Amino acid sequence: MTQYGGGPPNPNGVTEPGEFTAALRQLRAWADLSFRQLAQRAETAGEVLPASTTASMLARATLPRSDIVATFVRACGLDGSDVARWVATRNALAAAPTRSDHAAPVMHDAPQPTPDDGPVPAMLPPDIADFTGREEQVPSLLEHLSGATRAGQHHHAPVIATISGMGGVGKTALAVHVAHRLSETYTDGQLYVNLRGADTSPLQPGDILARFLRALGVPNQGIPADETERAELYRTRLAGRSVLLVLDNAATESQVRPLLPGTATCAVLVTSRARLTSIEGAHRVDLDVFLPTTAIRLLARIITDKRLTAQQAAAERIIALCGGLPLAVRVAGARLAARPRWHLGHLATMLGNERRRLDQLAAGDLAVRASLALSYQGLDPTARRLFRLLGLFDLPDFAAWFAAAILDSGLDLGVEHAEALVDAQLLTAAGTDGAGQQRYRFHDLVRIFARERAAVEETGESITAALTSGFGAWLALTERMAGHIPGPCYAAISGPTARPATGWVDRYTPSIGPGLWFDAERAALLSLIRQACLLGLDDVAFDLAGCMEKYFDVRGMYSDWVDTNTEVMSACRAAGNLLGEAVMLRGLIDVTTWITGDGDGDGDAMSRLHDEAFRLLDMFTLLGHEQGMSDAAVMCSWALTATGDRPAAITYATRALQLANRSGHPGGRIRARLAMSVAHYEQGRFDDAAAGLADALGEARVLDNPRWVATVLQFSGITHRELANFERSHSMLQEALSISRHFGDTYTEVLTLLALARLDLQRGDPAAARGTAETSALLSRKYHMGHHLAEALQLLGEIEMADGCPGRAVNHLEESVAIWRTRGWHSMQAAALTSLGKAYAQTEPSAAGRAFEEAAAIFTRLGNTAKLAEVLTYIPPHGVERRRGQSAHTPASPGYRSQSSAAAKWAGIALGVSGDAGRGR
Repeated sequence: MTQYGGGPPNPNGVTEPGEFTAALRQLRAWADLSFRQLAQRAETAGEVLPASTTASMLARATLPRSDIVATFVRACGLDGSDVARWVATRNALAAAPTRSDHAAPVMHDAPQPTPDDGPVPAMLPPDIADFTGREEQVPSLLEHLSGATRAGQHHHAPVIATISGMGGVGKTALAVHVAHRLSETYTDGQLYVNLRGADTSPLQPGDILARFLRALGVPNQGIPADETERAELYRTRLAGRSVLLVLDNAATESQVRPLLPGTATCAVLVTSRARLTSIEGAHRVDLDVFLPTTAIRLLARIITDKRLTAQQAAAERIIALCGGLPLAVRVAGARLAARPRWHLGHLATMLGNERRRLDQLAAGDLAVRASLALSYQGLDPTARRLFRLLGLFDLPDFAAWFAAAILDSGLDLGVEHAEALVDAQLLTAAGTDGAGQQRYRFHDLVRIFARERAAVEETGESITAALTSGFGAWLALTERMAGHIPGPCYAAISGPTARPATGWVDRYTPSIGPGLWFDAERAALLSLIRQACLLGLDDVAFDLAGCMEKYFDVRGMYSDWVDTNTEVMSACRAAGNLLGEAVMLRGLIDVTTWITGDGDGDGDAMSRLHDEAFRLLDMFTLLGHEQGMSDAAVMCSWALTATGDRPAAITYATRALQLANRSGHPGGRIRARLAMSVAHYEQGRFDDAAAGLADALGEARVLDNPRWVATVLQFSGITHRELANFERSHSMLQEALSISRHFGDTYTEVLTLLALARLDLQRGDPAAARGTAETSALLSRKYHMGHHLAEALQLLGEIEMADGCPGRAVNHLEESVAIWRTRGWHSMQAAALTSLGKAYAQTEPSAAGRAFEEAAAIFTRLGNTAKLAEVLTYIPPHGVERRRGQSAHTPASPGYRSQSSAAAKWAGIALGVSGDAGRGR
């Protein structure tokens, strides 16, 4: 090589690759530039020359790429013919035959070069022979780590992927499996280390760098003592190499960053229980537990015999008890594989004991408890305590506010500690619910572990205090939300459970809609109510259940309502809690009478209402609870009206009103006025009914309970229809319909639609009435509203009659009568029978007579002489023995006019009726 005076060195006379890199080193010395300065010069010129790449190029005795040579020479200050000369010399050397006699000389001030035949590390653990599942994650990671997704990215940055998930979810298995699949892509080797991030003493980056440098061929004496220098040498060694790094079980980003290579030719795969979200440019994979089908496949690969096929149900039970956690499934499989005589049901039975489940999920060095313990130990004391106490509650998931309630802290601090549990993979962030709340959930095995830690680290007193505080917080918030749900005007009756002073409730509740909140918390509340019953916390159970009644009613969740109140009522009865039993019975009476009660062989719905309402009145009377007595007396009034004792019905409605006034129960006043008005309506005293409803409507508007505004408007509209105030009736019903639909209150909506349909029919518009009645019938069937369905079918039958279609009318009316028999509202049953008789008169005259006579008997028993007189005009002159096949007559024809003997018979009955109706006390 020749130098010209003080000018730059040139490559003339260079015959070996080692001599060429030595000349490049001399050129950098002549330019007096650091590697970083060279990189900055190249970047200014619009080129790329990373400092690590330059250092690697000068440390080797091999030829660098021609484009790198050109960029390097220009960065050193040369241009034009000089750059061309360096590139031409490089290309000539590349084309010459390879010499193998001895290495080129090395400058004494240069880093020790890496020999071309240096070690190729292969540090990966063995792949798992029965690796199962992850059909989405494996291709995604292979594509990313092979560089297939790098278009448009910075090509000088290494490819990084992270796998996160809870302990035992299979992060390491996935990483090792993918790394083995990539071994042919990264031909210069694979580096692996277990960083022990979940241990109390994670590995330090400096120690790992030393381990990797030794694997890359650096002798112990050549490893710098300083961690920064180790990192520089490590990146120098990796520069230009195609190496895959697997950093398993990382603790934090700070543990990982010093281990990242500085070259685009390498790739990094990191696993961690934390998400390591601040590692720039990483492709992130979050692992969840296996689906049941995948878990079954894994179990089958471990057992390898025929037991699983023959005992499929037991296998599915094992998978369910393992919660789909791959580690748990693997442990269960290992135990079964080691015991070929075991029936799978035997292990399922052992796992069914929740207190010993984690004991059973241990085999050799595999143990679910030990895996979870590593995550738990890494938490700070407050997060550990939150974890223990949250595990005490049977919640499918919960919102962030509950963490604050458990810690008795502000909402922000509660969220901070909940997120710490998420970072430790001991809680799962379950997303945002419909009310805008961040939700969290436990894996079943993690919850068991949390309860184990609570049993060990908490005292009995602290556990009791946590349960009391937690249930109390739910009550405080649930009561607040329930107060804004439109629904029944029952008295809000609560037990003695303490509600903690949670100031955050006042700040939390205005920002969220009550209906949406109950939608989001429904499953959690049902689980808590069930847990309270199991723990003997009957006061908590009936308080929470009582708070849900209006929500159940408005949302039409009648089966949930029945099931919840039945379970809690049993728990209260077993505990001797008469108040709780009475509150639950009150709600059950309401929902089973008007919605789900269709007769079950124990009498009709109204007869059961009568018996249960008076039993409820006795219970509240024994308790001396006047508001409860008022609610029960209203139910008694409804039952008496339905079964025909209207005077007694008015007496009990009046008593209910007095009790409500005396006890300060505004909802009770509205309910009492409505019950009294219905009794007046049944007696045909429409003016009295309208006056009482006007008072009730005013009070309902003041109470600001839209559900009861709509309810009173309905009955007001029905009453004004009977008074022929059609426009006023229509206006009231339309307002009621608007309110019902706004709140999604299907029960009230259907009743309003029925009233509008009958109004249209009465005003002479059967076409409009038909569409509305059909909608009512459809909704009634869908939501099992027997009372409404019976009325809708009766109305449809009358519409068919008005359209001249008696055959179709019979179909509707026969079903209506059948339902009314199970309902037990006698006046409505008689009205449906009358309509059915009219339809039969044109299709099956003998049946018509029987329908009319049954209707007449009911009207006679009710003392309704006006309706009786109407029915008597349709009874055939010879009773019900009219021969089949005789020509039909219309109801108004002379053939159906009562003859003197029949008229005298029924008139005598009508005059002699003694009012044998109802069961009033």
